[in-house]
Amino acid sequence: MREDDEPRMTDRRAASAPGSNEPKPAEGSAQAEGDKSLEEQLAESQAKAEGFLQSWQRSAADFQNFKRRTEAERQDMARMANAALIINILPLIDDFERALQNVDPQLAGLTWLDGIRLIHRKFQSLLELNGVTEIPADGEPFDPNIHEAVMFGEGEDGRVISVAQKGYKLGDRVIRPAMVVVGKSAG
Repeated sequence: MREDDEPRMTDRRAASAPGSNEPKPAEGSAQAEGDKSLEEQLAESQAKAEGFLQSWQRSAADFQNFKRRTEAERQDMARMANAALIINILPLIDDFERALQNVDPQLAGLTWLDGIRLIHRKFQSLLELNGVTEIPADGEPFDPNIHEAVMFGEGEDGRVISVAQKGYKLGDRVIRPAMVVVGKSAG
């Protein structure tokens, strides 16, 4: 048997002792690899957290925009419903005004006629409370945005000389243009 064939035995205590010739595992290399992966994991986690934060901020902004848009749509729907109701009430107001203008002077002191005048005033105050205003027309310059010319008559050119039917606005929006007679020079 040769020396090479003999099993080798190593004293581990001696190998780990200072001055031993056997190579030691690099202490810093495994730890460096562990630290590096921890740093990478930290960077990845921070990137994910930043992504989640940005996503949350976008979602929060989208939700705020949705709430604003929904509230604006709700207000528009309420305005449209009010406008539709008011447009249907305006002919009643016109009828009251025509009836009150054509009252026989002999009936002027009767209580039922005073009651009708009160009802007319209540309708007008109801319209005012809801933001409905009458469009000024008589004597005003003709404006096609708020007036509808139904006739021309002799008078100052481009001015409204009489009103055939009152016009009304709901806020800034014209819900019924004033039907007017517009003056035209005779020349």
